[in-house]
Amino acid sequence: MKRMLTTLFVMGNTLVAWSQSSDTLPAPAFKISGSADVYYKYNLNGNYTDNKTSFTNSHNSFELGMVSLKVEHGFKKGSIVADLGFGKRAGEFSYNEPPSPSNGLSMAIKQLYVSYQLTEKVKLSLGSYATHVGYELVDAYLNRNYSMSYMFSYGPFFHTGVKADITLSSSLSAMVGVFNPTDLKSVTLNSHKYIGAQLGFAPAETPIKLYLNYLEGKDTLGVQNHQVDVVATYQVNNVLGLGYNGTYSTYLNTRAPKEDRNNANWWGSALYVNCDFTHKVGLTLRGEYFSDKDGVKVFGAVPGGGSVVAGTLSLNYKAGNLTIIPEFRVDKASADIFNKSGGAPTGVTANVLFAAVYHF
Repeated sequence: MKRMLTTLFVMGNTLVAWSQSSDTLPAPAFKISGSADVYYKYNLNGNYTDNKTSFTNSHNSFELGMVSLKVEHGFKKGSIVADLGFGKRAGEFSYNEPPSPSNGLSMAIKQLYVSYQLTEKVKLSLGSYATHVGYELVDAYLNRNYSMSYMFSYGPFFHTGVKADITLSSSLSAMVGVFNPTDLKSVTLNSHKYIGAQLGFAPAETPIKLYLNYLEGKDTLGVQNHQVDVVATYQVNNVLGLGYNGTYSTYLNTRAPKEDRNNANWWGSALYVNCDFTHKVGLTLRGEYFSDKDGVKVFGAVPGGGSVVAGTLSLNYKAGNLTIIPEFRVDKASADIFNKSGGAPTGVTANVLFAAVYHF
């Protein structure tokens, strides 16, 4: 009996010691997160076809955006990220995946990649991941404007391939990768590959962050693409923050006879002004200029191409993990690419939108 009591006493002390030190143990390398968004939009022209950007192609309708579930796990030097999305937003994000029962899961995969920490400063990743190009992101809760910019909508969405993330110093980072043609999870038509790169400057002691992004390659139709993109953010003070995105993209059809080859391009520039009056209430004004003089994107049916000036004002009200976003947007084009409800062409469109976004 004495021996048993002694054993129980030692076990009890061991459990107490373990419980007292458990707070200092490393956190499990497992994380699960998710989000969901819904919205209502009314187009003042009374026409759902007036939407020329991603994810909000509707009029006078309550819409489901996307429900997402992201799982991250790491062990020693290896890790995995699986990010799934379901809904119209996810379907548009994976627009190159033909809708079919066999492709249903593939369409739902926003990101899926395996990483290995090769050295303290170099991490290799293989799989599919959101693009490094641009300011805005596919998940609604990561953007302060609910509707998307033209640059996001006509730039790359994601890349599938291998990349190396490199820490150059405490403030400098770099990325270089080899990918399938843009927005393709699988390629069977050819073996052309894209090259992507990023140089980042984000010193911890200053409120400024700068990213220079690059992408080039030949798509499945033989079109050579080069894109240079700049993202900058500056937190002026606790209330005011600024963001900027500028991008320039060129195209050359390499399958055409050399004497008939002509470079085409589009470019855009956007300024984001973020005002956070309290930790619950914020306001974001986005002003964007999108030029498509060669008719590569928005103005493909317009001789001589054109341009769009768009202004978006979004209020963000946060209640815990829920964000309510009332939004007003006006787009003015240099040509009549929009339409009145009766079908008459016009160069101006306006939208009122109300969105609810939740994340955990």
